[in-house]
Amino acid sequence: MPQQNYENYWKLTVEYTDIHGDRFRGTLQLITDFIDEHSGEEFSTELYSDLQDIVNQNYPKTDMGSVRKSINQFVKLGFINYHLQSYHSNTKDFLEARTNKKRNTLFSKIVYSNAKFNSGVTVNHNWSQINFLIKTLIEVGKLSKEEILALMLVDISTIEKGFINQEELNSYVSDARDLGFVERKYNQIGYLTNFLKKLDDVVFVRDELYFEEDAKRIFGEELEIPTRRRDPYMHLLYKNQLFEESELIYENHRLCMLEKLEYPVLIASHIKPFIDSNEDEAYDPNNGLLLSRTIDSLFDLKYISFSDEGEMLFSNRIAEDVKEFWQDYRLENNILNDERKNYLAYHRNLMTERDARA
Repeated sequence: MPQQNYENYWKLTVEYTDIHGDRFRGTLQLITDFIDEHSGEEFSTELYSDLQDIVNQNYPKTDMGSVRKSINQFVKLGFINYHLQSYHSNTKDFLEARTNKKRNTLFSKIVYSNAKFNSGVTVNHNWSQINFLIKTLIEVGKLSKEEILALMLVDISTIEKGFINQEELNSYVSDARDLGFVERKYNQIGYLTNFLKKLDDVVFVRDELYFEEDAKRIFGEELEIPTRRRDPYMHLLYKNQLFEESELIYENHRLCMLEKLEYPVLIASHIKPFIDSNEDEAYDPNNGLLLSRTIDSLFDLKYISFSDEGEMLFSNRIAEDVKEFWQDYRLENNILNDERKNYLAYHRNLMTERDARA
């Protein structure tokens, strides 16, 4: 494989991740209305500035960089085209959709045909990453989360066939491990897997992406394809209970339970994965840890786990320098109740199984 500058590829940054939410759809509506109003006009910095002001008036941000990010995400996802000259033929259908199911289908069509993660209002690339990922999935049959993040290193402009095979994918996985890619690009990885879960006819089964038809064939027709979505209110209560636990332990501070740092954003990270949990387990706060984004990514991808004593355990897939950095961190005893230890035993087993397949 030729030497690549891996920092240049698959730069998916978004402001809103809920495609059904008011801010996502509302911002997209403002942009399409603006494009219709200025149809035929040449792009200019003044024109773009006017759009930024409109978006900021309706959905205020702390800075204009966040406003531009909220606009650029629609170019990256394929809804809007470079220089605000047009929008995807299904964009208005998406905005007018009355059900989440129809909106998901239209989202699938748009991102598959037109998403270009490295593009923006003022930057244009013809690299369609979702198209490349789906064609690679067709070739290899399934993709683990580790393989998906490795795909983000691929300069697809150099791959004429439009996909890579398993041998090539394994090479990128090795490079991702050596580069410590997951802990440096956790935001982009999280955005990508979040959007993949919204695509029609593909499904995650035990953290591996399949075409739904293949998953049923492999696991049997009795397999319950995980269409069950998190109940937003129950998940809010689950997260609030973890916040309350943190505040009780750390004297009214919400801290990462491993790093003991007060990050502005903390993740209520399931120990036993949500997809493997029954209704009681899914919203049991003992089946959770309040973690920073970096630790959550490592934990979710089974690069790390914890012993019953809170000691940090490492996958054999993780780089030595990452192990050295985190080796002295541990969970405190007051976090490790019996219920949480049971969930951690399940998680450790998943990490062992993942290492055996690597």
